[in-house]
Amino acid sequence: MNIVRAFKAVAWSFFGIRKSAEYEKDVNQLNPVHVIVAGVIGAALFVTALVLLVNWVIGSGVAK
Repeated sequence: MNIVRAFKAVAWSFFGIRKSAEYEKDVNQLNPVHVIVAGVIGAALFVTALVLLVNWVIGSGVAK
């Protein structure tokens, strides 16, 4: 599925590592709308994970 491939491409782009050949394949095969949706969802999940982590650390008393 293209949406799964879009999520994989976005996940790799978050790390900043991607082979040139794979990048070219993604550019030719992926729908830009799928990539945008995957990027927004990925960013929202990342921010949510950070907020939960910070709340957990503050709640545990480690960061006094």
